[in-house]
Amino acid sequence: MRNLFAFIWKYHFFLLFLLLEVVSFSLIINSSVYQRYVLLNSSNKITGTIYNTYANVTDFIKLKRANQTLALENAKLREALQHPKSQKDILVPNKDSLKFNPQYQYIEAKVINNTVTQRNNYLMLNKGRLHGVDKDMAVIASDGIVGIVINASTNFSWVMSMLNENTKINGKLLKNNFQGSVTWSGGNYRMGKLSDLPAHIELQQGDTVVTSGYSLMFPEGILIGTIEDFNVDKGDHFFTCKVRFSVDFNNLSYVYVIKNVMRREQLSIQKFL
Repeated sequence: MRNLFAFIWKYHFFLLFLLLEVVSFSLIINSSVYQRYVLLNSSNKITGTIYNTYANVTDFIKLKRANQTLALENAKLREALQHPKSQKDILVPNKDSLKFNPQYQYIEAKVINNTVTQRNNYLMLNKGRLHGVDKDMAVIASDGIVGIVINASTNFSWVMSMLNENTKINGKLLKNNFQGSVTWSGGNYRMGKLSDLPAHIELQQGDTVVTSGYSLMFPEGILIGTIEDFNVDKGDHFFTCKVRFSVDFNNLSYVYVIKNVMRREQLSIQKFL
């Protein structure tokens, strides 16, 4: 203890200088929106570079599984080209879809950081504003929804995962179009919750849940998951359903960021409602 006091006394001017620097820096950041924006982008650039380097190394480990996923997706795309799907079928993101639905553009990106064990989980992607990615864009994988972009720097973007208490997606049953809200209650990263489905409808295990299309971010028909269990609480008039997510969030490598090119127009007319 005596040595500690001696050290503090010997370097107290230097320590005081460091303390004042920290306080000054904090005041500058908190008082200026511009400075806060610069700091956030700089932080994203530094952490993004680190995560990107780490992801490049781990890609060798995941290469075989990624190739299998890509091969399966290519097979589905070939089948889709030979046998056009009906409107009720699940949408598969691909460049050809732009010919039929020019409202949405798809930007490929690599996941360079991801968590699944927190109460609020996030992902970082190796694409940013330079590549057309910006805030409030949907993110999906080849097998379903992933999350929503909440911030983007020049070369990287930060995504709020479906595994987050603040994420709420409007979904519907593929077989009858009845709608509900899909959320995540924590715990098992493969299981979500679908609520607000009317109790009078016919519901079965294995029923498919997809996006409703009412969002300005997600196109209609993107796969969310399947009903695994359901019940109606006493005195309630709505189902509470367990949904098995179609995406394995612990094994994400590549995703698609969806840009709604008509979003600004849609938002402009909502101002008059």
